[in-house]
Amino acid sequence: MQRVERGLGALAARSHRRPVLALGLAVLLAAVGGVLSLKLRLNANLVDLLPRSFESVQDLGELESRFGALGWVAVVGEGGDAASLRRFADDLAPQLEKLPGIRFVEKERTGAFFRDRALYFLSEEDLREVHRRLEARLTWERQRANPLYVPLVDEPEPSLDFSDLEAKYGGAAGQKLSGAKDDYYLDAKARRVVVLAKPETTSADLGYSRRIVDEVRALVDAQDLSRYGPGFRVDITGTFQKKLDQQQQIVRDIAVSSAVATALMLLYLLFHFRSPVAVGLVLTPVGAGLAWTYGLVALLYGQVNLLTGFLGAILGGLGVEHGIHLLGRYLQLRAQGEDSERATRESFTHTGGAALVSALVAALTFFVLGTSRFRAFREFGVIAGIGMLVLVAAYVLVLPALLGLTARLGWRPRHARVAPRESSMGRVLVRHRGVITAIAAVVLVGLFSQVPRVRFDYNFGTLEDQDLPSFVLDRQVNDIIGYSQTPVVVLTRDAREEHAMASALAQRQRERGKDSTIDFVASLSSLVPQDQPRKQAVLRDIHALLENVPEERLSAEQRAQVAELRRQTQAQPFTLADLPASVRQQFTGREGTAGGFVLVYPAVNQSDGQAVRALAREIRGVTPPGGGRVSAAGESMVMADILDMVTHEAPLILGGATLAVLLAMWMTLGGLRMAVLCLLPTVVSLLALIGLMPVVGLEFNYLNILIIPVLIGTTVDAGVHLLTRLASPGSDFVAVYSETGRAIAGGLLTSAMGFGALFLARHPGLNSVGALASLGFATNLLVMLVAFPALLLVLTARGHRKRRARLDSEVKERAAAGGTGPEHATP
Repeated sequence: MQRVERGLGALAARSHRRPVLALGLAVLLAAVGGVLSLKLRLNANLVDLLPRSFESVQDLGELESRFGALGWVAVVGEGGDAASLRRFADDLAPQLEKLPGIRFVEKERTGAFFRDRALYFLSEEDLREVHRRLEARLTWERQRANPLYVPLVDEPEPSLDFSDLEAKYGGAAGQKLSGAKDDYYLDAKARRVVVLAKPETTSADLGYSRRIVDEVRALVDAQDLSRYGPGFRVDITGTFQKKLDQQQQIVRDIAVSSAVATALMLLYLLFHFRSPVAVGLVLTPVGAGLAWTYGLVALLYGQVNLLTGFLGAILGGLGVEHGIHLLGRYLQLRAQGEDSERATRESFTHTGGAALVSALVAALTFFVLGTSRFRAFREFGVIAGIGMLVLVAAYVLVLPALLGLTARLGWRPRHARVAPRESSMGRVLVRHRGVITAIAAVVLVGLFSQVPRVRFDYNFGTLEDQDLPSFVLDRQVNDIIGYSQTPVVVLTRDAREEHAMASALAQRQRERGKDSTIDFVASLSSLVPQDQPRKQAVLRDIHALLENVPEERLSAEQRAQVAELRRQTQAQPFTLADLPASVRQQFTGREGTAGGFVLVYPAVNQSDGQAVRALAREIRGVTPPGGGRVSAAGESMVMADILDMVTHEAPLILGGATLAVLLAMWMTLGGLRMAVLCLLPTVVSLLALIGLMPVVGLEFNYLNILIIPVLIGTTVDAGVHLLTRLASPGSDFVAVYSETGRAIAGGLLTSAMGFGALFLARHPGLNSVGALASLGFATNLLVMLVAFPALLLVLTARGHRKRRARLDSEVKERAAAGGTGPEHATP
């Protein structure tokens, strides 16, 4: 480590002596990185964050190639009466179908077709039960009509209530798809109608999604809406519009958060150094390092994801921390009379060594996070780890060159002092170390006791802005349709497997009853009932009975029911070819092949992570004919895999990060005791943070949980800086605390600013990352500058007392053994 420190000092001195060459090289690299980073794009698609080896990803790829898009572009007309709403749907649907990229359009349900043939969906046994009830009622009626008939007992009239059978088959695919309300997707009370357009390709392709939505919007804008009544308006929602709105929100959040983080850092650095030149000296290496880093990101990945898009602000905050320590030490040495080159060499030799250790430790933590199979975490870890090392390299190359250039130009900091002003907090810690340690211990024990109360939020809905207009309108559309717009699609190889899987899933749903996560199962085979010829024979018998029903003895409701039954019993058997085109197209692949798909519509909220995991288990728990696994694709399956992976990997990554940090500091600091002491405040503050979370109402989720290993790597450097300075020969606690504590506070604050800028994000998931990170840095600041120094002082004082007691005991023993008095003993 001493050789590394001397090497850093020598490199810094060389850059100081040749500032033009060093800055020219830095500018060239920054220009190359800047040009490369212009090609970066944001990819917020969750599917792309899973490994290609995952079943849900492979199945989704097969689904997109065979079936096409999941979800719809939903055009919603609002503000007219029922007739004008229907007319709007009739006018718009054929125009939408002509748009390139739209496979088909749905404007109304197929209710009449399935209602007329509803009895074919009953089993033959249940049809005979209908026949039995009708026959019993007719017999009873005939007996009551006979004046010679005298009942021996007062028998109640046989019921014609078939609600039990309706309930039994009410969840069948035909009934669900046809709906029980208006044949149009219409809510007359809300004065709203929905027209559904099915695009060719998945909404994960944001460029395609934007083109399709723009084409639909242009078509809608070209309509004369005044024909449908005053105040008639049209809006667009659905999976494609929601993805675009969310993408736009994230881009806005990145811009706002980065700008706010930069402004806060500027203000703090001005307050910290009281010099605009010093602010420029700190930020210029950060800017160069970020340009280099994002150039490497463009070469490695070509894109940023939901988390790595914010790394500019985060790495900026972490990088500024190095600058505060390095420039702060340089200014103190200049104030003590050192020339610029010697002050630069000394700063980068010792403070630079501590900065390198902290950067290596943070990078190692990030690289451990980079072992995750979740691409959001892996790319975040790799890019942040590389960024930490690149920022240190930027400081070694750029800051000494800037210092050399400013020295040649005659700049000298006006606020440098020969001796740092003693911190009043440092004196308080020395005088009241015991009381402060005791109070801190009580508070920490209280927080540790709350750790078991922390919870993981499995609700994906809380990680999306549910108040976005397209999200609000989409929920209203779901209410009109009556079922989810995004089913899980089970892919099958042939018609036999399709029928077997649909039957097995429906049977599993019936077995689980109310505990089932499945609403209904639909396939072409399930929409064409079996044994129709035999059922037709029973229907003829029922029709013959209905012809003899004495309608004059029935209520108006019963007469309507009998008329409906008569019509249904006259329905003819039907085949796949007889199904309405609007039904067949929902089960037709992109190549025009019908069948091979089983649509499983969830009965649970697909934002509820626990419910989604239960849905995935229920679907995957069915065994296909011939064995093997169920090939089921959909966003629900992807979400389930993400949660399973995060909950499985989190303990491993946390343990790996802690162990890696400890080993790295052991190797670089040269002793296990020093490494454990440097890591202690980080571990204590993390436990306190977790205990504080339930107190303030924070929960972990699949995004913000990465903050825990990140805090391990980014807060441990405070302990390194403090302890390495205190370990120096002849160091005074108050003097070291006054100088280093101020730098530690500044470093933690700027790091918190980088992460905390996410607290301004409107995206709830990113907002939770910023909130947890800000709370974590605040907790570490209190532990690092109050509890930990007080404990060190208590342990140091106890060690001094033990050494004095041991020396006194040795003196007395020598005096007793040699007859010499204390005045002759060696002190």
